[in-house]
Amino acid sequence: MPDFTTDDGVRLSWTEQGDPAGRPVVLIAGFKAPATSWKPQQGPLAEAGYRVISFDRRGHGLSERTEAGATMLRHGADLAQLLRHLDLRGAALVGGSMGGNSIWAFLAGSAGGTAGSADESTDGSADESTDASRVDRMVIVDQTPRMLNGDDWPYGFYDYTEANRDTLFATTIPDPGRWSIASKGPVRIARLLKALGGGERRELTETERRLLNDHAKADWRPVIARTSVPVLFVAGRESEFWPAEHAAAAASLAPRGDSLVIEKDGHAANIEQPKAFTQALLEFLAR
Repeated sequence: MPDFTTDDGVRLSWTEQGDPAGRPVVLIAGFKAPATSWKPQQGPLAEAGYRVISFDRRGHGLSERTEAGATMLRHGADLAQLLRHLDLRGAALVGGSMGGNSIWAFLAGSAGGTAGSADESTDGSADESTDASRVDRMVIVDQTPRMLNGDDWPYGFYDYTEANRDTLFATTIPDPGRWSIASKGPVRIARLLKALGGGERRELTETERRLLNDHAKADWRPVIARTSVPVLFVAGRESEFWPAEHAAAAASLAPRGDSLVIEKDGHAANIEQPKAFTQALLEFLAR
């Protein structure tokens, strides 16, 4: 895999398929998921003439493991530096789960803001004139912009409230008890195992826990509200982590937002129902 070094000295990797002169589509996977989890989309996007770039965020896939930069703003800055390194223009960003919120972190840094950061508000922030302008649309895949539930946002992580704000994600991602793995059926389970390498559940490292907590406590709604490009919010009807209504609620915040709920689909929407998701993605990119 090709790689580059960030401004804080971390080596990050990506894969590339398709037409080098095609319109760039950058795929960003979720927490603990590798770039290869986008395999169901890589081929169809390449066949449609796109330049397909699948990004391994720091600490993920083949990118360097490091204790540094365990914040969403730093992950957003890494994305900005990838776009800069490859000199991408007119790019579509597609982020699944935490990868989706890394897009909002990228935009927050590009605007010089601190929205969503639990800690390091100036960590590697990007420059709006050279980074945000490189993007012309975005797709957010089954990721609520605010995981903490409240009176004005009932679309967060199930049962995550101010009462357990500092404890629910202290050691791992809790199981909310909705939509068990068995309910997915053998075909969807097999797709998940193939894409995610067997689904091994090991104890999180301290760095992973810090990143997860920063992610969980963020609120990206103000960033969505000032986003001028088209955004598609996709939800799995059977998402394990939050109500599917989060997609429509998030889309209503965006000046040019749209939403889609894929039936018989879970949190890993691009993996569990690859045909339905890929078709929707290609249609959105072609608008």
